[in-house]
Amino acid sequence: MDAVFSRRNLIEPAALRGMMQRSDLHGAVQAGSHFGAILVTGWLLSLTWGSFWAVPVFIAHGTLINFLYAGQHELSHNTPFRTKSLNEWVGRLIGFLMLYPRTFDQIQHHAHHQHTQDWEKDGELVRQPYTLTSYLLWFLGPTYWYSRVARLARLARGIVVEPYVRPDQEAIVVREARWHVALYALVAVVSVAAGSWAAVIYWLAPMLLTKPIHQLQNTIEHLGLSHEDDILQNTRSTDTNALMRWMCWNMQYHTAHHSFPAVPFHALRGLNDTIETRLGHEVHRMGYIEFQIEVIRKLWGGKSEADYPSDEVWIARGPKGGTMVVD
Repeated sequence: MDAVFSRRNLIEPAALRGMMQRSDLHGAVQAGSHFGAILVTGWLLSLTWGSFWAVPVFIAHGTLINFLYAGQHELSHNTPFRTKSLNEWVGRLIGFLMLYPRTFDQIQHHAHHQHTQDWEKDGELVRQPYTLTSYLLWFLGPTYWYSRVARLARLARGIVVEPYVRPDQEAIVVREARWHVALYALVAVVSVAAGSWAAVIYWLAPMLLTKPIHQLQNTIEHLGLSHEDDILQNTRSTDTNALMRWMCWNMQYHTAHHSFPAVPFHALRGLNDTIETRLGHEVHRMGYIEFQIEVIRKLWGGKSEADYPSDEVWIARGPKGGTMVVD
């Protein structure tokens, strides 16, 4: 199926234009509530530090920080706010907290959307096929954070190896990385001078140690699906609850997002319903735990992604409602 053709037939143009409307109010409520929740859990962590109750609060706090990437992702598309400068500067703030500079993320993510599941061109898929060991190391965080920090340090040294970064973009991402490293160094110097562990307790440690919870969403979106140029076959949505959808800025409606990336987060549920009504069945979707069990089962016994056909779906719940065909 041609991906462009399938998108054009999933929704009427007038309905799509209505869903693409951006709103400072929606963006402010979502971003404000997310940052507000982080402030509340940070305050509770300060009250409970040293007690048993600090453990669940620490986990909640770190999870909220990690899921800020959902906001950065949306801000990279410039869709949460109608005001462009709000998308820019809120995106830069979150990128700083995530150790993930905004401009680099935009470039990488653009390549991901343009070449989804293409091993050589997808900006978020330039890696070796997973084995069970490499998958678990990524899921639990060690290789994830190593690659994140090592790349930032490399870019700051002026070394750009990413194939999706054009030559005319290299100076921009190098300069951005150097600003980040300089600001992180400033935080470290101030922390040492003040004798404060606040940056570690309320930011870095919670973010680093709760990464596996965020990886539940990161890993489910494309892994085990076809590498063909077909959004309906290479992207997966997620069955979950309202709290998780809020925390992830509705990115669980991932097939809808990939079909029409210009639609803001607050309209994705309606877009998903429209697409599924048009198709006559659900898009590929699974639950978080259901998916992880299936990944481990498929990679057990020394197998890797390379053992499965790249043009087929090999991790799925199973057909519901017939064949995916667009009239």
